[in-house]
Amino acid sequence: MGTRRALHFVFKVGNRGQSARFYRELLGMRILRHEEFEEGCKATCNGPYDGKWSKTMVGYGPEDDHFVAELTYNYGVGEYRLSSDFLGMTLMSSQAVSNARKMGWPLKEVAKGIFETEAPGGYKFYLEDKEQPKQDPVLKVTLAVSNLQKSVSYWSDLLGMKIYETNEEKQRALLGYADNQCKLELQGIGGAVDHGTAFGRIAFSCPKEELPNIEALMKKEKQKILTPLVSLDTPGKATVQVVILADPDGHEICFVGDEAFRELSKMDPNGNKLLDDAMAADKSDEWFAKHKMQKASA
Repeated sequence: MGTRRALHFVFKVGNRGQSARFYRELLGMRILRHEEFEEGCKATCNGPYDGKWSKTMVGYGPEDDHFVAELTYNYGVGEYRLSSDFLGMTLMSSQAVSNARKMGWPLKEVAKGIFETEAPGGYKFYLEDKEQPKQDPVLKVTLAVSNLQKSVSYWSDLLGMKIYETNEEKQRALLGYADNQCKLELQGIGGAVDHGTAFGRIAFSCPKEELPNIEALMKKEKQKILTPLVSLDTPGKATVQVVILADPDGHEICFVGDEAFRELSKMDPNGNKLLDDAMAADKSDEWFAKHKMQKASA
């Protein structure tokens, strides 16, 4: 499975302006690309919404060798309900800690040299107060599970991840596809996992020819397939093939064909401007305020 790559985690955002400020100014990430869509995604990339939406990829470097965040914004939806499924993203950056202090952004030291903060919408980030490495500073994504052993079996036996660490006492396991990639941490919570309406999705790439095999294996093992193999178009960019799965706790997992994704995910030097222009053109907040209404809460 050495050819599989951890790509990104999808966050639904209700306020693009506040979110862009957090990822750009506090975390110090770059806008890698920004795309606008007139209708909902065939693979529900933007959640169960049919209307206009946008996707903004933010990270510390090119998607070829960095784990990044995908910020999906549904026009007209102002907030989402967070629950127990997403437990945090951990990254190494003393600069982010310094930025947070300068901005007056709430920080809480939860262990020596590790600070907890929240992105707009309540998503937790853990910042290790160490010099940001030249390679990818994003270390791991932590997801809640109801049965650690069952989840480890799913991710390792069926999806081919290497087990790096397990701690039965702390109900924790660390898995990944390669030493130099962002890891997936599974944390047992001793009960059912609730995804709220803010539920995200974690994405990986694999050689395109593996996609039908992944789908066939899930069918054979009677595991959940949310979206069978489908092609997704992005205006003016490469068409990619994806299959969307759900693990035993319902965490959404996207596998995308690597070759086309590398083409699709090339950094766009105009990414910042495209996002800023889209935010400037989005008058939805003004419209709702003028009509003394609030955006929908999902």
